[in-house]
Amino acid sequence: MASYGWTTDDLVFLWKEGDPVQVVKNLHLPRFTLEKFLTDYCNSKTNTGEYSCLKVDLLFKREFSYYLIQIYIPCCMLVIVSWVSFWLDQSAVPARVSLGVTTLLTMATQTSGINASLPPVSYTKAIDVWTGVCLTFVFGALLEFALVNYASRSDMHSDNMKKQFPPSEMEHSSSIDPSSELLEPDGSANFAMKPLVRHPEDTMSMDKLRQCEIHMQPRKKNCCRSWLSKFPTRSKRIDVISRIFFPIVFAFFNLAYWSTYLFREEEEGE
Repeated sequence: MASYGWTTDDLVFLWKEGDPVQVVKNLHLPRFTLEKFLTDYCNSKTNTGEYSCLKVDLLFKREFSYYLIQIYIPCCMLVIVSWVSFWLDQSAVPARVSLGVTTLLTMATQTSGINASLPPVSYTKAIDVWTGVCLTFVFGALLEFALVNYASRSDMHSDNMKKQFPPSEMEHSSSIDPSSELLEPDGSANFAMKPLVRHPEDTMSMDKLRQCEIHMQPRKKNCCRSWLSKFPTRSKRIDVISRIFFPIVFAFFNLAYWSTYLFREEEEGE
C-alpha cells in the first residue's frame, strides 16, 4: 500500500506493532496453505518527494495431499498399467499395441494438463522430472513389445528353417574310430575297428585321466542363466526380464526422487 498524492511530510504509513496482519480464521485453499507473512516498508523517492509505502509478503506452501491425489497417484497407475503388457501373450499383438499406445497418449495428455495448470517458469520443476520419467517408462514398455515382436518373428523363422532343412545325424557304433577312416579306390569308405581288448598301457592312461577329472573343480552354475533356460524362446525371456527390471528401476527412481525433494524442502524450511 502506497501513497502517491501525499509525501512523507504530510502522510506516513506505519505497521501496527502487535498483529499487523489479520488472517481470516479457517482460511483454506485447495492447493496452497498460508505458512507465514513478512511485513516491511517500501518507501519510494521521486523528483516530487518521498512517498510512504507498506508491503507484506505472503508465503504459501503447496498442499501435498492435493497434488498426490491429482498428479502422482494417477501417473503411478498409468506406469503400472503399461506393465500389464509384459504379462500378455506375445502373439496378442492388437491387445499389447492398443494398451501401449493408450497409456502413452494418456500420459502425454496428463503431462500437458499438469503444465497448463501451473505457472510457466524458466527452470525445471520437480513435477517436470516426475512426469518426464513416467512418460519414459510408458514409452519404454511400448518399445519393449517391439523388441519382443521382433524376437518372436526371428524365433519363428529359425524354427521354420529347422523344419524345412533338418540336420542329418550320423550315428556310429562306439567300436568305430572315425579317425581311422580309409578311402577305397572306388570311393567307398572303410572304418578300422577298435580292438575289444585293451592293453595295460591304455588302462593306466585311463586311470590317470580319471584322477585328473576327480581333482578338477566342478563348473559353477549361473543361477540367472539356469532360470532363464526354462523359457525356450527369446521373446519370452525378454518379457520375464522386463517384469522384474521395470518395477525395480521405477522403485529406485521413487526412492531417489522423494528423498531428494523432501529433504530439500526440509532444508529450505530450516
